[in-house]
Amino acid sequence: MADCYLQFHGISKLFPGVKALNQVSFEVNEGSVHAMIGENGAGKSTLLKILSGVYMPDGGELRLGGQHVVFHSSSDAFANGVAVIYQELNLVPNMTVAENIMLGHIPSQLGVVDRKGLLKAAEARITELGENIPLNAKVSSLPIAQRQIVEIAKALSRDAKVIAFDEPTSSLSQREVQNLFGIIRSLKAQGKVILYVSHRLEEIFEIADSATVLRDGQLVKSFDTLDGITTGDLVSAMVGRAIQDIYSYTPRPIGPAVLRVEGLFGRGLSAPASLEVGKGEIVGIFGLVGAGRSELLKLIYGAVHPKAGQVEVGGEPVRATGPIAAIDKGLVLCPEDRKSEGIIGIRSVAENINISARRKFSNMPFIINMPMERRHAQKQVDALSIKTPSLDQLIGNLSGGNQQKAILARWLSENPTVIMMDEPTRGIDVGAKSEIYSIIFRLAEHGAGVLLVSSELPEVLGICDRVIVMRSGRLVDSVERGQCDEKGILGLALPVAEEAAV
Repeated sequence: MADCYLQFHGISKLFPGVKALNQVSFEVNEGSVHAMIGENGAGKSTLLKILSGVYMPDGGELRLGGQHVVFHSSSDAFANGVAVIYQELNLVPNMTVAENIMLGHIPSQLGVVDRKGLLKAAEARITELGENIPLNAKVSSLPIAQRQIVEIAKALSRDAKVIAFDEPTSSLSQREVQNLFGIIRSLKAQGKVILYVSHRLEEIFEIADSATVLRDGQLVKSFDTLDGITTGDLVSAMVGRAIQDIYSYTPRPIGPAVLRVEGLFGRGLSAPASLEVGKGEIVGIFGLVGAGRSELLKLIYGAVHPKAGQVEVGGEPVRATGPIAAIDKGLVLCPEDRKSEGIIGIRSVAENINISARRKFSNMPFIINMPMERRHAQKQVDALSIKTPSLDQLIGNLSGGNQQKAILARWLSENPTVIMMDEPTRGIDVGAKSEIYSIIFRLAEHGAGVLLVSSELPEVLGICDRVIVMRSGRLVDSVERGQCDEKGILGLALPVAEEAAV
């Protein structure tokens, strides 16, 4: 039986208007993978930040190997063998792989960097992970999967005993996920203490030995083993109710095309793209990482200027002058990276909801009707059940699911004819996913056309009326609901021999 090494004992944390954690206690054994799951806002991120020294707890204590520890900074945590690998990786983009791995203890002689020693030490850590990444390459040039490897190697360079992963697979392909799982299993075999946070419950059963469920800042239940535990058991613990069918697909009449794309071509595509979305229709776009899905949406939206082709909304052409022209025609986009492209993190919830519709709240130029804006924002917060202490809360402090709902609220203010969504449920818990699916169905039932990109094939098959498959920068097929299954769609998405050889 493995020995307990990491203990959270009665951890509490208060923020203005929010009790983020309330008397949370659980432990993690050496040589094991312990999953931490819960809805957005359950307290998982706060607990990780306490573990990494970003926050100090307001109550309770953290114990490592039976000893009470207090971390005043991330450096303190690192010095005590604790590393947290966040979804937004903590690397220096313009520094090399080797420099990032050894950052903070780069070998030197008489104040001059020992390049040979640096490369030797970094290579040892990369080799330990069974990887081969060019050590002199800048981190900014690496794909996300290799950046994660660099972050793990950095943790090993500090001899980390406890390694926590926060949503590590949200931007990875299935092959990259399996590679990461191989590394985690290797770390587990070395006796490391692994804390694993993910909303993808199938991953929990594949990689974790035990699990703790948080809800509203409180511990709901800890499972010492996942043997005999079902997905339904975890979901019920997470949301406090059973969700029998997370998708709850509802058929509806589909009208004539509200979006028509003809011969669109530009950056990220290898062939001109043509497609249609009917009134009230939900069309999914599926493809592997690098297939060109996000690039296609940005070309349609005008965020990237197309080289050829045209876009029509409601039968009227959209001038290829940028997103403003698209919005004016009723075409809007919820981007893949909501933090850098969807929200303004340092502004309030109300401002983020109103930012596009602000022009509707004043009869005079440059004059903002604040009472009208607040009424409108409150209406959207209530309609979409956005969890926030107040309209003045910084949106960057909300959970991912509530940020996503705020972006949807912004576009609902425009009464869109067509709404495009790029990975609308990435990094979002099962309860919030169900709520967002309900919003999507509501939009379609009111006649909006929906064009949705998702890397989760069950999601695409679960909510869409039709699925367009992309491969290597081109549209390869369009499959009606009921005529497609996971095996068939994946077969269309996988590169053929000629493409794979390029």
